[in-house]
Amino acid sequence: MMGSLSAEQHAMAQKIPNRRSRAVEILRAAVDVAVVAALLAFANLSAAADVPLPPVNLGETSFQDGIAFPGWLVEETFVYYDANTFTDSKGKDMPGSNRLTAMSAVTHVAWISSFRLLGGLYGAEVLLPLADLDFETDFGPNGRERGMGDLIVGPLFIQWSDSKLFDMPYFHRINLDFVLPTGEYRKNSPVNVGNNIYTFNPYYAFTLIPTERLEISARLHYLWCSENSDPFVGLGADDTQPGQAFHANFAASCEILKGLRLGLNGYFLQQLTDDRIDGEDQAASKERILGIGPGLKYTYERLSLYLNSYYETAAENRPEGFRGIFRLSMVF
Repeated sequence: MMGSLSAEQHAMAQKIPNRRSRAVEILRAAVDVAVVAALLAFANLSAAADVPLPPVNLGETSFQDGIAFPGWLVEETFVYYDANTFTDSKGKDMPGSNRLTAMSAVTHVAWISSFRLLGGLYGAEVLLPLADLDFETDFGPNGRERGMGDLIVGPLFIQWSDSKLFDMPYFHRINLDFVLPTGEYRKNSPVNVGNNIYTFNPYYAFTLIPTERLEISARLHYLWCSENSDPFVGLGADDTQPGQAFHANFAASCEILKGLRLGLNGYFLQQLTDDRIDGEDQAASKERILGIGPGLKYTYERLSLYLNSYYETAAENRPEGFRGIFRLSMVF
């Protein structure tokens, strides 16, 4: 996940990225997949069966996401999610008293080298989530689980920090992220912080700087999941496989004071293919969600602080609620 800037980076990004006399001491900021708050995926309510998408980055990256320079990043992301509305495949509310509360903390370490690859800078990252999930539903999953989530490894990303688009500074990055089934998982439990599958979740992120104070950023992801050969026993199946999906974060902000940005941020997820149980497609199993809300970013020297909030709508086969994110980034 990228997007944190030191004061030096901030100045370079606002003026013109060609002036990079201090770029060596800067990292960019990258946080990919703040993972776990989306563990609310376990509230998937498909009418056909219960095969949730794994957690993905929904809103954990926002302002100036595409900006990055050589160096190190250490980052901690805290996510709070609360939902008391659960939807079916047609977006209608499920009956009964239902609630999901999820909290997570994701530790993220990233590195960008000065080595050039395809005209950009080579980098790598790793993210480790911890989660606390609490389900109270009348229709299905109930219980509380805490523990370590699945490890996210990005062995290769390429960062371009000296490009222009329509004669405007344009930062962009391609990242190949893999999620490994290292999290705590029990097939006898309908609620888990691990997913027992391998996931490929690459993305393309960019930041465009139209004016000295204004920036526009987005991150576009593709999601593919392997089979779970040891699924929840309540399904009575030998194997399951979540469908493929597209999800994106988008944001725009304006610097109103030195180091302080205010703006609007959002995310969108749309499942593209049906879930599969024992090799058979499950009708009406696709998930969808849209979240949007205000946010701010404050940068002081090498430390950046983010506060982002999202109010969800247009849910299908998912819970619908509020997400709050606090992120602290330090570059070296």
